[in-house]
Amino acid sequence: MSTLLALGADYLSAPAINFNIEALGANFWQLTIEGLAYGAVYALVAVGYTLVYGVLRLINFAHSEIFMLGMFGQYAALMMLGFSPAGNAYSEGALLTIVYLILALVVGMLISGGAAVGLERIAYRPLRKRNAPSLVFLITAIGASFVLQEFVHFVLPKLTGDELGGVNAQQPIRLVEQKEQFTIFGASVTNVTLIIVISALVLALATDLFVNRTKFGRGIRAVAQDPTTATLMGVSRERVIMLTFLIGGMLAGAAALLYTLRVPNGIIYSGGFILGIKAFCAAVLGGIGNLRGALIGGLLLGVMENYGQILFGTAWRDVVAFVLLILVLMFRPTGILGETLGRARA
Repeated sequence: MSTLLALGADYLSAPAINFNIEALGANFWQLTIEGLAYGAVYALVAVGYTLVYGVLRLINFAHSEIFMLGMFGQYAALMMLGFSPAGNAYSEGALLTIVYLILALVVGMLISGGAAVGLERIAYRPLRKRNAPSLVFLITAIGASFVLQEFVHFVLPKLTGDELGGVNAQQPIRLVEQKEQFTIFGASVTNVTLIIVISALVLALATDLFVNRTKFGRGIRAVAQDPTTATLMGVSRERVIMLTFLIGGMLAGAAALLYTLRVPNGIIYSGGFILGIKAFCAAVLGGIGNLRGALIGGLLLGVMENYGQILFGTAWRDVVAFVLLILVLMFRPTGILGETLGRARA
């Protein structure tokens, strides 16, 4: 009893916020680099939110579970390639490691993209045909999110002989061992950080070029700006919507592989929930409906929450993301860039 009282007294006497500005200054560059890695993952997931919102004015809350399915997809791909959970990282050589990463990336993107298209056809298309109000779409998105979570939680273990899914996180498969490549102002830059940031930037740039420079991209922008006129001009709205979900889903699948390189023990049925909310915040922060805004919002969010967890304490990491969002929206309600997908530059 006395021990419990002592623990309670220590807890009450502990400061709720550790305002450690010295630690922030000492680790500024390391926090920035690590934050860019997390932010790159947020940005890729945020593009899915912003594409769907730009075309349908729908906040697809089930997108976080599309990301989660991508994590399981790339994990299953590695298992099929002969890898198994182990404490140490595999040493396959640089070339073979790249090949395996690309294979896992492709499988993760296909599963996430396929799941996103399936979700659109099963859950959202019937509602559009019935001209359902926006609130029904929103409730359906939340419901679909729980359905996908519980599928991985309860059904997937039975389908795979308890190899995948269930209540516990998957045992990590470490394909890449983190190694320092160089330093910037004394901050270490690892091979994993380089893979994450470069891959995310390439994919984000490719998506931006696709939307702004191709015929299909013009169709997406036309439907986002004025769906009725776009349909009269011969643009297939249903095809554009399906393409939008496919692109968003595939980017979420790519983000899933990059995230598991950084957090290999994060593959769990609920693993997409908080990350998905943060990615949505990143999309709103940059200007929802704006592809470049999603990238900027994601990178900024990743860096700022890294600063926040050192400045205020680890427990405040998630709070920082939402406080930042509120502060930005107070002064710029449309986000940092505030440009919609339909008005994107051709």
